[in-house]
Amino acid sequence: MPARGAILRLRVRNHFGVMTHVCSLFSRRAFNLDAIICLPMGDGAESTVLLMVNENQRLDQLIRQLAKLEDVLQVDRAPEFRSTFESVAECFAQS
Repeated sequence: MPARGAILRLRVRNHFGVMTHVCSLFSRRAFNLDAIICLPMGDGAESTVLLMVNENQRLDQLIRQLAKLEDVLQVDRAPEFRSTFESVAECFAQS
């Protein structure tokens, strides 16, 4: 059950390669992603990405770097979405 860590919400342009850019940033910074949920929003031109990551002293720097990516339109800490990860984990546990 991924109940620990910080939750980030990204609003991104929805096209090929966006997740590669986001995940590559995490890889280059040796920052682990514990969980990812991504869904297209509205007409599909944008997506919302929820990330569960380790809370540590480098997280604020990582958030600033995410905000600099061309296809990332917005980055916020979003602890209110913790229950979303818990719901998905519960679905996986039942299957």
